[in-house]
Amino acid sequence: MTSRLGWLPLCAVLAASPAEAWTDTGHMIVAAIAYDQLTPAARAEANRLLRLNPDYRNWIAGASDADRDEVAFVTAATWPDAIKSKYGYMDDRNRPWRVGYSPNVGYADKIQHRNWHGVLIPFSPDGTHLKIPVARNALTQIALFRNALGSPDAPDDVKSYDLTWLLHIIGDLHQPLHAVARFTQADPLGDRWGNTEKVCVSTCDGQRMILHQYWDALLGDGYSAQEAIQAAARIEPAPASEAAIADEVSWATESFELAKRYAYAEPVGLGHGPFVLDEAYQATAWNIARQRAALAGARLANLINAALR
Repeated sequence: MTSRLGWLPLCAVLAASPAEAWTDTGHMIVAAIAYDQLTPAARAEANRLLRLNPDYRNWIAGASDADRDEVAFVTAATWPDAIKSKYGYMDDRNRPWRVGYSPNVGYADKIQHRNWHGVLIPFSPDGTHLKIPVARNALTQIALFRNALGSPDAPDDVKSYDLTWLLHIIGDLHQPLHAVARFTQADPLGDRWGNTEKVCVSTCDGQRMILHQYWDALLGDGYSAQEAIQAAARIEPAPASEAAIADEVSWATESFELAKRYAYAEPVGLGHGPFVLDEAYQATAWNIARQRAALAGARLANLINAALR
């Protein structure tokens, strides 16, 4: 299903769970878009750094010699989600004050860092009191990791870890519901990226899902790395003027405005639903997801090219 929206205008105004990321397919598509836009030097260095990841051999299992580097790169984008169920990694969800946050120490860091997958920019459509977002989030980490990746003094282990996270959270930050928390009378503590509302597609006779889960899956689900690479090639490139925006705060603000205007648009109302998503809502959401993936991939490539030049 297509939409006539074309490229949506992006706002540049700053406002200060169960489902927490694009699916693996979505992350691999974003990474594949980025890989295709890397300079030869940046690509070679990124390939070298990713070989240091403890799961590298699993990523390339079954890949041909010709495809190995790209398969590893796109699969690496899924690693920060994979460690949520990986033995030895601490779940810090909702209790950062108990476990703290490790400094940028590379793969010695065994915390899952669930708050790094987005930023909770609050708003309320009904005047509900807003809460202050968590201090450590995608914005703080993108800035930290970008600087380390481009530093001649950072160890390769740290750069590899940081690159893997950048592949993931830059994709996350471009999913509109990764930059928002809606506070309402039904959700006085906030819905944390749209994780309390239930929706149905076309009819509620079938499966109900979380609103965030619906948006996460718009790029597809269950693809192999090669299928994600092929899907990425079918996405229209982002306009150069939009792709050139290098400020992660602007990226988050874009997602925040898109979430307010489209993710929470009718038929999604106040409360927890379930809300039945009509064809117009679905078409708009699908179009936005592809546009955001194109932008995320292009901006990710620009960041890596600059850091690893």
